[in-house]
Amino acid sequence: MTNPPAPHSPSSTELDHSAEVLGIGGHLAPETDQQSYRKRMQRRQDVQRQRVEERDKEKGLILVFTGHGKGKTTAALGLALRTLGHGERVAVVQFIKGSWQPGEAKALKVFGDALSWHAFGEGFTWTTQDRERDQQLVSKAWQQALIYLHSNNHKLVVLDEVNVAMKLGYLKVEEVLGGITERPPLTHVALTGRGAPKELIERADLVTEMTLVHHPFKEQGVKAQAGIEF
Repeated sequence: MTNPPAPHSPSSTELDHSAEVLGIGGHLAPETDQQSYRKRMQRRQDVQRQRVEERDKEKGLILVFTGHGKGKTTAALGLALRTLGHGERVAVVQFIKGSWQPGEAKALKVFGDALSWHAFGEGFTWTTQDRERDQQLVSKAWQQALIYLHSNNHKLVVLDEVNVAMKLGYLKVEEVLGGITERPPLTHVALTGRGAPKELIERADLVTEMTLVHHPFKEQGVKAQAGIEF
């Protein structure tokens, strides 16, 4: 007598498909009565539970925030705030920026030694007007970044505007990829700025591209305002 076949365990792809088919509920669901709607959401909850249980890996992530839209640095610093809130240490190294003190740097001072913040830039290229000086500052910022990337003391390292430094030719893509590869296994690194190179995008675990739809400076002549731009 042969044993019955073992019950089929759905694959990750099948679970993802089921979640998509079941949807997120609300008035997007086709059911019109509460009982049928609850059954759909119970199935969706069970699928989600299986998806979460199956995905149990932990690793240090490469997170890229790029694109022409606003919010790249804000997104990375949101991660910094979240990480600090969990009692972990964070390092922020700013490339290009540095000629002014942003509101985030002032606000995050409350975390004391848990946050290390370095701003090496002296402004935009049209402000500095000195490529050699810009190159020196980017090199200095990268050396500081490597100290944190090689250390086990920080859960998250933010390399703000490093994509722009690479785009301007002040930093080689291969150099950055090598540096972030050498970090400890559970250290996250966030890289921000327009024009992220394709090599970095291919290596990253998460890539978010900010899309510009409207901008008050270009469309309305509204100046940069405290709390919004800096």
